[in-house]
Amino acid sequence: MSTVETPAAPRKTGGRQLSIQGGLSKNRSLALGVAAFIAAALLPFLVDPSSGFINDCVLALAFIVMALGLNVVVGFAGLLDLGYVAFYAIGAYSVGWFASTFYADASIHVGVSDFLDAVPGIHLNFFLVVLIAMLLCAIAGIFIGLPTLRLRGDYIAIVTLAFGEIIRVFAINGDSIRPFGQGYPLTRGQQGIGPLDKPQLPFGDPFSDVELRPWYYVGLAMVLIAILIVVAVRDSRLGRAWIAIREDEVAAASMGVPLVKTKLLAYALGAALGGMSGAFLGFFATTVNASTFAFSFSIFVLSMIILGGLGSIWGVVLGAIALTFINYSLIPDVLNGVPAQIGLDFRLYQLSFGIFGFLLVIVMVLKPEGLLPEGRRKLELTEGVGTDESVYEARA
Repeated sequence: MSTVETPAAPRKTGGRQLSIQGGLSKNRSLALGVAAFIAAALLPFLVDPSSGFINDCVLALAFIVMALGLNVVVGFAGLLDLGYVAFYAIGAYSVGWFASTFYADASIHVGVSDFLDAVPGIHLNFFLVVLIAMLLCAIAGIFIGLPTLRLRGDYIAIVTLAFGEIIRVFAINGDSIRPFGQGYPLTRGQQGIGPLDKPQLPFGDPFSDVELRPWYYVGLAMVLIAILIVVAVRDSRLGRAWIAIREDEVAAASMGVPLVKTKLLAYALGAALGGMSGAFLGFFATTVNASTFAFSFSIFVLSMIILGGLGSIWGVVLGAIALTFINYSLIPDVLNGVPAQIGLDFRLYQLSFGIFGFLLVIVMVLKPEGLLPEGRRKLELTEGVGTDESVYEARA
């Protein structure tokens, strides 16, 4: 006679143990985050404030915000976006439209210094321009999300890629596009819009091309705001709905998740963060040129997410910092002359995107979940699905 032994019932203390571990993990992440921001705040006092290193740090902070925005769309909601450069362009052009002499016949001045108050054109305060950029990008994000509501996977990527290219073409040919009749053009094409206003803060005018600390601290404040927003939304009901759509869209819809509203909110929030970063980069560059809005920029930001870990907030931060310094410091300044030293007739910066591709391949092979993966994704890619199934034994 054979009997079948059933697995023992799980102990009731297991859930409590997991809850305690989850609480400890969140507390540890919070402590590490606070320590990281304190270290970041002290960093400019340890190096030359006008050095190239601080300049790269400012760019890294801007890219962190942009990567966090793309991570909302790709990492949380699972919607592959290859046209994210469009929001960088809209955010930067918002600075050109509302913080320069581009519209010279206009005379609108809000929250600026006495010097700018006497300059023709539209000159709005830095915070107003950033808010306008975020609003315009959120609207554009909803606009790009509408055609993708019935699409999945690669088809979403194609539509978003097309949207990014449309914005780039509009930027290049904007000198011949006059949305208000015979008035001013949409952009100045390859000539660019500039010079742009310096940011105006309530406590003075600390910004200059030599002193980079104010730029650094504004960028750091933007990173802090972006992380707080993303963390709060991720842990909310909306964030859980995004993750449900990412895991199984059909199952999420059957459980009552409103797909249209949820997807559009992901596009809107991700685009708004991209617009915030784009406006900051526009102010920092002091000019807006259409040649900077290439498709390769979208791949660059997407690579930060893949390197750090899809859906992982701190992984995205690490990926953005790593790729920024590789692209703007390691390759052009440290390793650029290595090929010539071994008899090769080219510069290493010419292979930048090949190097990024090689790094991504290495990461996908050795650590497919990313450098600092999200817990759920790490479980899927390292431990697999169904490895904890109970085994039934039949004994004679």
